[in-house]
Amino acid sequence: MKQLLIKNAKVFTTNQVIEKGSVLIEDGVITEIYSDEPKIRLDDENVIDGANFNLIPGFIDGHIHGANGADTMDATEEALDKIASYLPSEGTTSFLATTITQAPEMIEKALMNIASYQNKSGYAEVIGVHLEGPFVEKKRAGAQPQQYIVEPDLNLFNKWQNLADDKIKTITMAPEHSQDGSFINTLYSNGINVSAGHTDTDFQGMKKAVSEGVRQVTHLCNAMSGIHHRDIGVVGAAFQLEELQSELICDGIHVSPEMMQLIFDHIGSQRLIMITDSMRAKGLQPGDYELGGQPVKVTEDRAVLEDGTLAGSILKMNEGAQAMLRLNGVSIREIIEMASVNPAKQIRLFDRKGSIEVGKDGDVLLVDDNMNIQYTICKGVIAYKG
Repeated sequence: MKQLLIKNAKVFTTNQVIEKGSVLIEDGVITEIYSDEPKIRLDDENVIDGANFNLIPGFIDGHIHGANGADTMDATEEALDKIASYLPSEGTTSFLATTITQAPEMIEKALMNIASYQNKSGYAEVIGVHLEGPFVEKKRAGAQPQQYIVEPDLNLFNKWQNLADDKIKTITMAPEHSQDGSFINTLYSNGINVSAGHTDTDFQGMKKAVSEGVRQVTHLCNAMSGIHHRDIGVVGAAFQLEELQSELICDGIHVSPEMMQLIFDHIGSQRLIMITDSMRAKGLQPGDYELGGQPVKVTEDRAVLEDGTLAGSILKMNEGAQAMLRLNGVSIREIIEMASVNPAKQIRLFDRKGSIEVGKDGDVLLVDDNMNIQYTICKGVIAYKG
């Protein structure tokens, strides 16, 4: 039996904070949480002293295209390996491999690759697919290649879900293109997390979409109708409609720090999901890259298409957490909610991920008070040491 004991840490469980707690992980699963000196004795190589650090759940990135020179759309085992091996360095222990609007055969290759991919010990776990596009609105395409945008098609989606071995967990779509609501409602009824994104609908359109089964907003404020004093749009719907969770790219570029504060103050940590939406250049030097077959220029802090449109990000999850911590009213507890609890609940994985509880996967982080990563542990295996 593989055992790992993290001791003397400030342990953040679902309902309490244990000041000098310890957590035992056996064969990848949390088996004991101690609030005093653990009874078990292990060899030194199986013990981490977490003194002066916080033990929190691993981050779940529900929207990420790539990192470390690789992209989901590369459709190879090597590409997913590159992404999954890199992510623990930023505290991400599991993620939804995210596709982009592309030719159907390109999307299908990516889906089949994810379906056959075998997760590896010490890497972040691929927990499914986020299908971003191609059922989006051309006026709000952003970095989604317009020539491949199509109308929602249930037969096509079912074909893709079959190729993906039922691993599509989230779909980003423009709800106004499911005019009778049947596309949205069928997906919602089948347990798919339907997210409104790359959409030009208005507030009433979002109310209708929520009644049909939309439960999320993709990268809030980006590629959607904003708040206007006569129509509060999709952004206003995220503020007003309690059924909605909202993804947020916390890099201070996609959404300004002031808007991030406004969003946090009015939506709150219970309905926000931190994401990176990162592309293949994350972790690499500035230069020329591509996203969805389009050339992308990457500088020190951002990735843009030739016309200046933001093309994903190069954000790391712990950097997003650091940016959120700089806001008023955000503590480590709120970070856990936005980066671990909510994304797990949204794709119905909270029974095994998203919090430190006995019986859940041993996906945990040791971090300092500023969200610098000391250790990332993926299913009980040390995946990264800071």
